[in-house]
Amino acid sequence: MAVLTGQVVAAFSRRFIVATAAGELPCQVRGRHLRAVCGDQVEVRRDGDAGVIEAVLPRASLLYRSDAFKSKAIAANVTQLAVVVAARPSFSMELVQRCILAAEDQGIASLLVLNKADLPETPAARARLDLLTRIGYPLVTLSALSDVTPLQPALRGHSTLLIGQSGMGKSTLINALFPGADAATAEYSEALDSGRHTTTHTRLRRLDAVSTVIDSPGLQEFALQHLDAGALAHAFVEFRPYLGQCRFRDCKHEVEPGCRLQEAAAAGEIDPARLQLFRSLRRLQQNAAQRL
Repeated sequence: MAVLTGQVVAAFSRRFIVATAAGELPCQVRGRHLRAVCGDQVEVRRDGDAGVIEAVLPRASLLYRSDAFKSKAIAANVTQLAVVVAARPSFSMELVQRCILAAEDQGIASLLVLNKADLPETPAARARLDLLTRIGYPLVTLSALSDVTPLQPALRGHSTLLIGQSGMGKSTLINALFPGADAATAEYSEALDSGRHTTTHTRLRRLDAVSTVIDSPGLQEFALQHLDAGALAHAFVEFRPYLGQCRFRDCKHEVEPGCRLQEAAAAGEIDPARLQLFRSLRRLQQNAAQRL
C-alpha cells in the first residue's frame, strides 16, 4: 500500500477527503488520538479507492474555539480569516470580535465581509463595524447575489477561512465564487455521509494556483477558553503598545491604579467598548475555571 502526501479538502467528524497527486481519496484517521482538520497536509496510506491518514504534518496555523470542557479545531494552515456578516439579519458584534481574537492569537490576518449590501440596513450595519475598521481591519462590502468581484483581490494569495453566523449568506457567497459549488457539496456530503446540507462539513476549494477558500459551518458561539489572560490581552491588537507598561506587573486591567489600558481608554486612544469586552471575556474564563 503506497504512502501519499496530500491535503485535507473536506472534513466531517472523523471522515475526510484528501487531495493527493493520485486523485482525491475518502479517508479515516489512524487511531483515536490523531486529529486532522480541513487544510491539513497529511500522509495517507492508500488502500484501493480509500485511504488512512497516518500522520498530520506540521501546521503553520490552527484556528480553533474552546469552552471549559472541550475544544474544536476548525481549519489549519489558514493565512486569512474572512468574517461574513450581513445587513440583515442582525449579527453579533461580540461573536465577530471573538472570531478575530482567535485569529490574532494564531497570527492570522482578518477581513470583514459585509454581505447583502443592497438592503437598506447596510449603513447601520457598516456603522456597527466601525469599531473594528477604526482599528485597521479591512472591510469589503458586496452583494453575493449580484457581484462578488470586490472580494476577489482580498482572497488572492491567501488560504482564507470563511466564517460567520447562519443566515449571513455565506453559502450564496461560496456559490458565486465557485459556480457549481452546490453540486460539489452534495457529492462530498454523500462521500462523507454527512447529509446534503451545505453547513454540515468544512470544505476547501481552490480559487487559483495560489489561493484557496475554506467554507465552514455556520456558528452561533465562539468560546475562547484556550486563551489565558496574557494571550487574550495580546489578541486585542490595539492593546499591544500598552501591555507591560502598567504600574503593577500583575495588573488585571480592572481598577488598578496606573493601568495603562484604563488610561488609554480614558484618553480615547483605545475604544472603551473593547476594554469592556476584554474584561467580560476574562470574567467568563475565570468563572468557567472555577466550575471545573
